[in-house]
Amino acid sequence: MSEATDSMRSIFDLDGRRALVIGAGGGIGAVVAKGLSDFGANVLCADIDEAASAATSELIAGAGGASQSLRIDVTDPDDVAAVATTFRDVDVVVLTAAMNVRKRLVDLSLDEFRRVQRLNLEGSFLVIREFGARMAERGRGSIVVYSSIRAQVVEPGQGVYAATKAGVLQLVRTAAAEFGPSGVRVNTIAPGVVDTPLTASIKADEQWYAAYASKSVLGRWARPEELVGATVFLASDASSYVTGAYLTVDGGWLAADGRYTPRL
Repeated sequence: MSEATDSMRSIFDLDGRRALVIGAGGGIGAVVAKGLSDFGANVLCADIDEAASAATSELIAGAGGASQSLRIDVTDPDDVAAVATTFRDVDVVVLTAAMNVRKRLVDLSLDEFRRVQRLNLEGSFLVIREFGARMAERGRGSIVVYSSIRAQVVEPGQGVYAATKAGVLQLVRTAAAEFGPSGVRVNTIAPGVVDTPLTASIKADEQWYAAYASKSVLGRWARPEELVGATVFLASDASSYVTGAYLTVDGGWLAADGRYTPRL
């Protein structure tokens, strides 16, 4: 193997870097945390459910990785600021935490709207602001916020979720513009439909499950592990000239036309 090939392989290495994964208690976040560890990162597993984040951290440690866990509530400005101050040396922040309320707009209460907005959009803002500011002081860092294909396309019942994910995309682009001169990169990943516990109710509906599978040009749902590569790319030097990006991992969903109206 040539020296040049070795050098190119190393751009994906995360050895010596500390990565904070918010939402690491389960689903995509837990798998991504393990994936970052596999590429050499020292991973801080964070979640509002401290027991869940501890379980992910123990899984990483059991596989020989370096990890610790903590609790964070991204809807609490003081909590986010405190964690950002305590762990101001993090090189990578990945935010996967989000929620959805599947209802038509006329059935959606203002309280439900605000709960989704508070976690998905306001939480993203707080994480970007607090960690971005501290990374800018150090002159380096990578922030990866999970958005969704719903930032671009919608279906009945996705109004507030789609609005927050579109907002996340614009927050990321603005942060990329503002923090870029200080050496901080900010990007977003947009998954399509992913087979996780959070989508179990959809999977249980045979027609709905099949419709989502067929919407992807690959003809299937994504596995959580298939989000690891995109996250490692954006966290590592492999993406050193990538910022403000909307990276879709959707099996070609946005490349093809079609729709499905679920029962709500």
